[in-house]
Amino acid sequence: MSTEVRVPTLGESVTEATVATWFKKPGDSVAVDEMLCELETDKVTVEVPSPVSGKLAELVAQEGDTVGVDALLATIAEEGSAGPEEMTPKASAAKGASAEAEGLAEAEEEPKAAPQPEGGSGGGDGQTVDVMVPTLGESVTEATVSTWFKKTGDTVEADEMLCELETDKVSVEVPAPAAGVLGKILAGEGETVKAGGKLAEMSRGGEGQAHSVEEGTPETTEKPGGMQGTVAKDVEDAPSAKKMMAEKGVSRDAVTGTGKDGRVMKDDVMKALSQPRAEAPAPRPAPRAPSPASDADREERVKMTRLRQTIAKRLKDSQNTAAMLTTYNEVDMTGIMELRNEYKDLFQKKHGVKLGFMSFFTKACCHALMEVPEVNAEIDGTDVVYKHFVHMGIATGTPTGLVVPVVRDADQMSFAAIEKAIAELGAKARDGKLSMAEMQGGTFTISNGGVYGSLMSSPILNPPQSGILGMHKIQDRPMAIGGKVEIRPMMYLALSYDHRIVDGKGAVTFLVRVKEALEDPRRLLMDL
Repeated sequence: MSTEVRVPTLGESVTEATVATWFKKPGDSVAVDEMLCELETDKVTVEVPSPVSGKLAELVAQEGDTVGVDALLATIAEEGSAGPEEMTPKASAAKGASAEAEGLAEAEEEPKAAPQPEGGSGGGDGQTVDVMVPTLGESVTEATVSTWFKKTGDTVEADEMLCELETDKVSVEVPAPAAGVLGKILAGEGETVKAGGKLAEMSRGGEGQAHSVEEGTPETTEKPGGMQGTVAKDVEDAPSAKKMMAEKGVSRDAVTGTGKDGRVMKDDVMKALSQPRAEAPAPRPAPRAPSPASDADREERVKMTRLRQTIAKRLKDSQNTAAMLTTYNEVDMTGIMELRNEYKDLFQKKHGVKLGFMSFFTKACCHALMEVPEVNAEIDGTDVVYKHFVHMGIATGTPTGLVVPVVRDADQMSFAAIEKAIAELGAKARDGKLSMAEMQGGTFTISNGGVYGSLMSSPILNPPQSGILGMHKIQDRPMAIGGKVEIRPMMYLALSYDHRIVDGKGAVTFLVRVKEALEDPRRLLMDL
């Protein structure tokens, strides 16, 4: 009986690691919890202990290989079960006289396991491996199969991407659990699958064996008409990365690969897309006489991603469910801009992060929510649930759609802590590395349309929240100050709220308190 050693959970948003060092080799005895190997991720080093005592039988992932979460690393033959049928002749020969006899006995039986005739399954000791839907995140129970990168009968490497799933918030790549041949695909593109469900079946051969009839028989890695041994292959980019580069028109040369041996991953393409392009614009082709074509020929029909479908559904549900109303005000940003200009260099030197406007707005909203708690509440059936804490949602645009990461307990945080949290979550959002936990539990949301040039808008509620503040573009406008006209940097503010539990008085009071705190930031220090 053998036990599988798999890649453990690596941490939030970390999906793969590199095998750095094997402390044991095949045939070595290992004890329970004895360290087998060490994995390296972008952030930490992870040691993998032995789940049982026994002998290390097979290394599936070698040093330098990139492996995904739950990928197979090795197998261990448990003590008392490593009989002759589970040992290779080489391993047997190294064990002395009695083991040598076992090796001879095994060698005598080899003719019975002769290569199968052409067209066979590729080996009697091949193993069927299920390809399962991975853990999708907290409260996420299903996903849609977006793309299959392989088809039935294709040979795949361990951890090579088989397909991509789309959930309500993120895309999930499913790697091959082992090297072998992809068999039956149970969930086709466009089908909805449950967490923990089966996606496909594949067959896996033994260590050092070929995985298909074309590659050779199970007893040898010799290719028909070729020489024995492993044939080196060119580094191949992740299928999801290839797909995104083709869809976005990104050149392979414009992307820096961070995977094994320079392999381009999906995150690398997203980073390249977020960088400003320096190349000169392509010359405009000479005008041609329009050719007659129907409207249908000039249309493109693209199925909505699951994320976009979810955004559409939630926003429409918000309009249909809540009695949404918006109230407006404007704020003079002079005080904040002067304070920021005075302390931004000292702030960055001490805290290692830039002082932006979002920490001021977050602090001002937290202060106002304490005075008008119904804006920080939610409706649950016939109950109103008041939150005596603020988990601040920060709406963030990404290449795939709008997401709202949450700064937890923002009301207890300093300006520096808020800026650091927003910067970290923003970077994760742009790189597509937000976890589901980081987008749940918000009690109030801030949306900054000003970064895109919006002068005024009515933000839509983020259910089940009862309030959302819309920030807008800062624009110089003439204002009457003390009987004189002065040019001031002004911003329109918009508060959308659920009129079922927030009255007009409460909404206006909230927005006025935000305005007062922003125009005179000293009020925040004095809790006024």
